[in-house]
Amino acid sequence: MRNQKKQYDDDDGRTIVDMDVVGTPWHDKNVKFAEKQAREVERKRKAEMYGERMTNSEARRYTFYALLAGLALTAALALVWVLLVLFMTQVWFK
Repeated sequence: MRNQKKQYDDDDGRTIVDMDVVGTPWHDKNVKFAEKQAREVERKRKAEMYGERMTNSEARRYTFYALLAGLALTAALALVWVLLVLFMTQVWFK
């Protein structure tokens, strides 16, 4: 009795949208859970093999140059602001 689906008057049996999306755990009924886990472990192992981590010195250098770029941009904008204020006070408003 529980396995029977309810029949609705307006249901003609057509599928409007297929909700079986690739990537969801229930998508492939033929593959067992252990096989899925083995594939996931293999995918993670390949990701570790191809991806390299930065060393500490590389990370420090990367951070230093990022901060240096930010400070250079800030200094350039501050210089433009100071020149604008000087132009307005010395030339424009005289």
